[in-house]
Amino acid sequence: MVPLPPLRRPRHLAHTVRRVAAGLLALLALALALRPAPSAPGAPPTERVVVAGADLAAGRSVSPGDLVVVDWPADLVPDGAARDPADLAGALLAAPLRRGEPFTDARLVGPGLWARVPPGQVAAPVRLADLAVAALLRAGDRVDVLATSEDGTTRVVAGDALVLAAPPEGPDPGLLVLAVAETTAAELATAATQATLSATLGPP
Repeated sequence: MVPLPPLRRPRHLAHTVRRVAAGLLALLALALALRPAPSAPGAPPTERVVVAGADLAAGRSVSPGDLVVVDWPADLVPDGAARDPADLAGALLAAPLRRGEPFTDARLVGPGLWARVPPGQVAAPVRLADLAVAALLRAGDRVDVLATSEDGTTRVVAGDALVLAAPPEGPDPGLLVLAVAETTAAELATAATQATLSATLGPP
């Protein structure tokens, strides 16, 4: 007599439900993985701006290696910012720049610099005899200009003058550009032909 195969116990309904649920969860996970990523919100508009590629000292003549063009947030672009490196070829810095700082007309020797002259004053060039003192000065400093005559007497020709440009590395390292009253500018020009000019640094 041939023995009958053992009868299988019917699977419990809960076991079947768990298997179906696991399969549905696997399909859901696959669908989520294949779903395209949500589109990023619109990026803010940008503008091309020329910035310093390294820390640059005042008085430096700008070279192509100093310039980097970057995309700058449009609402943060400073007034007078340079957009084309070709416009800065050979420009002379009137003030130092930090790496990543935009070039603006107020940082260059030119019309933007003269726009910083306070009302009622003029821009006056002053050539100091002591180049070491000139090298310590920066745009924005306040100085007293002293004139020392041949007999050794010293007098103040310009007091609390604003330094507009101090190019220590330029072609004329002793030359400063100061904002002074028109009468003071005339006195400085006269003193330059009759005495030796020096400067003392005061509070900004």
